[in-house]
Amino acid sequence: MGLLTNRVERSEIKAGDHIYTYRAVFAYSHHGIFVGGSKVVHFTRVETSSSNEDSCPNNYPDCGFSQPNSGVILSCLDCFLKDGSLYAFEYAVSPSLFMAKVRGGTCTTASSDSEETVIHRAMYLLQNGFGNYNVFQNNCEDFALYCKTGLLTVDRLGVGRSGQASSVLGAPLAALLSSPLKFLMPSPVGVATVTAGMYCVSRYATDIGVRSDVVKVAVEDLAFNLGWGDFNTQQDQQLIK
Repeated sequence: MGLLTNRVERSEIKAGDHIYTYRAVFAYSHHGIFVGGSKVVHFTRVETSSSNEDSCPNNYPDCGFSQPNSGVILSCLDCFLKDGSLYAFEYAVSPSLFMAKVRGGTCTTASSDSEETVIHRAMYLLQNGFGNYNVFQNNCEDFALYCKTGLLTVDRLGVGRSGQASSVLGAPLAALLSSPLKFLMPSPVGVATVTAGMYCVSRYATDIGVRSDVVKVAVEDLAFNLGWGDFNTQQDQQLIK
């Protein structure tokens, strides 16, 4: 994967990978966890997470599976991509590479846990849910990041773990912070340089790999503390076969 794109071929991904695709002509990205067997577990709004087995091009009977009132859904890879390209989210990148990435929601400095742990979290949450969807505090990227790292933010009033959401909030923040300096800049190029620099720094400061307000939470403890139910291990295994 290069500096400008994280695009990969299907043959390059493996179970436990954090993948994503772009929607609405690259307006935003949708994230999920590839669990093997051409299946992806991802998180979306409840009203859009209804079963799609009738429209699944592969006729997978469990494509579109989700628990009632849960936004966590199991889809086949084709239904997840919706004719979009496939991208792989990067973990444990260096700070310099992270800030060099122009677009948020593509990588993190945090390290991923083992493949088995990642899949266990994803399948557990498929059965028990991941709370209410919120575009800034609890979205599809937050779900995938939690499955990969087990990290949650302590302050639920602030921005979530999502790099995509941080980018949206980071752009106006960068403009605001750089505005007092614009009078010191000899040209618009100088203003743009300062703004771009502040944008990158603000994104880096909200990355889960460097934040001080994140804690490691076991998925069983997460579900118990939020009052979710139990899951069935045998059913999990059947769904990813």
